[in-house]
Amino acid sequence: MQQGHSKLLDSNDKLMATNSLPAQHAAEFTLPERYPTNRRAPLPWLFSRLFHYWPLTVMLLIGALTNGALATYVPVIIGDAYEVITRTPDRLDLLWDLVVLLLVSQTIRSVLQFARNFGAEWLGQLFERDVREELYVNLLGKSMTFHSLQSVGDTMARATNDVREINLMFNPGLNLVIGAAFFLFGPIAAAYPIHPHLVLTPLLFTIAYALAIWHYLVQMAPVTREVRASFGALNSRLSEALDGIETVKGMSQEESEVSLFARNVRRFRDAFVKQGYLEARFLPMLLMGLAQAGGLWHSLTLFQRGELVMGDVIAYFGLLQLFGFPVFTSLFAYSQVSLGVASSGRILELINRETDLDQNLGGQQAKMKGNIEFRDVTFTYEIGDPALENVSFTIPAGQTVAIVGQTGVGKTSLAKLVNRTYDVTSGQVLVDGVDVREWNLESLRQQISIIEQDIFLFSRSLAENIAFGVRNASREDIERAAKQAQAHEFIMEFKDGYDTIVGDRGVTLSGGQRQRVALARAFLTDPAVLILDDSTSAIDSATEDLIQRAIYAAARDRTTLIITHRLSQIRWADQILVLRSGKLVAAGSHEELMKTSKAYRRIFSE
Repeated sequence: MQQGHSKLLDSNDKLMATNSLPAQHAAEFTLPERYPTNRRAPLPWLFSRLFHYWPLTVMLLIGALTNGALATYVPVIIGDAYEVITRTPDRLDLLWDLVVLLLVSQTIRSVLQFARNFGAEWLGQLFERDVREELYVNLLGKSMTFHSLQSVGDTMARATNDVREINLMFNPGLNLVIGAAFFLFGPIAAAYPIHPHLVLTPLLFTIAYALAIWHYLVQMAPVTREVRASFGALNSRLSEALDGIETVKGMSQEESEVSLFARNVRRFRDAFVKQGYLEARFLPMLLMGLAQAGGLWHSLTLFQRGELVMGDVIAYFGLLQLFGFPVFTSLFAYSQVSLGVASSGRILELINRETDLDQNLGGQQAKMKGNIEFRDVTFTYEIGDPALENVSFTIPAGQTVAIVGQTGVGKTSLAKLVNRTYDVTSGQVLVDGVDVREWNLESLRQQISIIEQDIFLFSRSLAENIAFGVRNASREDIERAAKQAQAHEFIMEFKDGYDTIVGDRGVTLSGGQRQRVALARAFLTDPAVLILDDSTSAIDSATEDLIQRAIYAAARDRTTLIITHRLSQIRWADQILVLRSGKLVAAGSHEELMKTSKAYRRIFSE
């Protein structure tokens, strides 16, 4: 039904030809990815992306390295300037040399710092774009089993906020973390020429700081995972409440929903408070204070021994002051990195979740005639008893078949096996003598159109909704399909006609109008197999006769499966299949079944 489905993202940037989806991860729909990624775990996944943008990565690292190195020049030059002023105050030329050296070094530093910040910001934006694209394409490729079980609100939280957290992980997160790392090594390297013993204090501080960070991240990891998970639950509950707002208001359950939402808010708040508690307990300022006090004492001791001059003491204490940058960044940058890694795990978990169906790119792609055969088909959802059990029948091409039975006997499940919305648990479904699993999935679905009981319309124009399955459909083709579905007249009553924008899910239309738009959408695709799943249930009696004629005309020369309770539709079917408790209990014409099938007679007697 969705013709041109694989071209959905043609407007995106050109993609690389390499498809890195692991072979074991089947999908209903894929696009070639920009570059291969390692999906084994969050960190390998992120690093495989980072290496792809190695020029920006190098720019970031060089900028951070030179920023840290040139920052050490400031206290050293200040120390030298002090010595010049106190020992040779008449040598202004030496002072000017130091001033020029300071100016040049810090100008270079500022340029490279700009390159570092620019590289980090660019990397973050590229990552956000790539991850968002990969996740979106992956979600399109998931089976209906996945989408039936996965909360929409949680999926949206991962696709929006979690992806954004990955961006923020790079800038300011990793940008500051990498920059801070070089600020740790700069004082160690610059202290050695002053006096080898002065390396001791910055070295001990760096070791203590690294251990504290490691312990902090170990404690923070489960907390940040809970922060992201609780946000997903919060978003999921909000999405459900808004999606079911009519039910909530109809049953006066606003207060109950507020209570449930407040419970999720408290969980999210508690997770954030715990994160703040861990951040408050981490006291890098204490480590820096101890390092500065110890370093000052050590340098003054060496000064008293005559091993240092006062300019050296000033320079050394200035070097210890550089630890203020990693201390400052540790208060929030590492939390941002931890949140980014947690978000990466949530996104990767969604991407790696296996789906049930494979698009089978090398499968059958012939023009479909419409012969359908079920051979001893049993189908079971993930939980519960079989929805269908040992069902066998044959439908010749061009025949109209009505599928009847009481609610819950498996009629819709049977229909969704034909286009592989679901796959059989055992047995075979064949189209034109070929198992549907051997068909190219896109080719199979392009030639089978299903109009379901619950009609979904996009928040777009009526013309775009009708033409959804056919790219570049002309307005004449759209209007012709609408006329066939008896939708043209009510569409033209709108001020903007076919350009009228319908509300989310088509809520601005009546049930009958939505179903006629869906019929027009199906007629426009000109499928070989048409499946109507109780699709005329909401059509008023005044329109029913016209709709019946449209369906009858559409059914001519194509295989049509009609799931219905309307006797008027059942009567003109070439064959009627009667389901009871997931089993096929009778088949034949209306007259034959009224004589031979007790289950069929019961449907019309109730």
